[in-house]
Amino acid sequence: MMLEERIGRILKEKSLKIAVAESCTGGLIANRITNVQGASEYFEMGFVTYSNDAKELFLFVPEEMIAKAGAVSYEVAQLMAQGVREVTDVDVALSVTGIAGPGGGTPEKPVGTVYIGLASKEGVFVRKFLFSGDRIEIKQQTSEEALKMVLDALEGRLE
Repeated sequence: MMLEERIGRILKEKSLKIAVAESCTGGLIANRITNVQGASEYFEMGFVTYSNDAKELFLFVPEEMIAKAGAVSYEVAQLMAQGVREVTDVDVALSVTGIAGPGGGTPEKPVGTVYIGLASKEGVFVRKFLFSGDRIEIKQQTSEEALKMVLDALEGRLE
């Protein structure tokens, strides 16, 4: 069973809703979740907040935080997840922000740097990753780890 099918089954069984806010994945996670038949029972909505303005406007990430920490940061992933949960009132809110490349990397934040955030009643959790590969591979790895994080949360393994 694919990861997104396992997640869907658990969300249905527990009558939970999920929403996502994606930056570097451009909607790939929402696409994967909605590829599962019956996803309308648990998938509320997805935001592709690619620009900083979109993060500010739709998810209430303060402009000052983006300026201070950078759009690709622990803090912004955390605030994106909180913003999604606040805006949609879902049980599980997922966020991703990162540098898919091939440009945009710096010595401090090289291409492949990704932060994944998850907000639920248990709290807000953020994981940092450094993926390698081309743009498509980084997006795929990000979506896979984001879905694993959702599964960990649903199965009580998120720390």
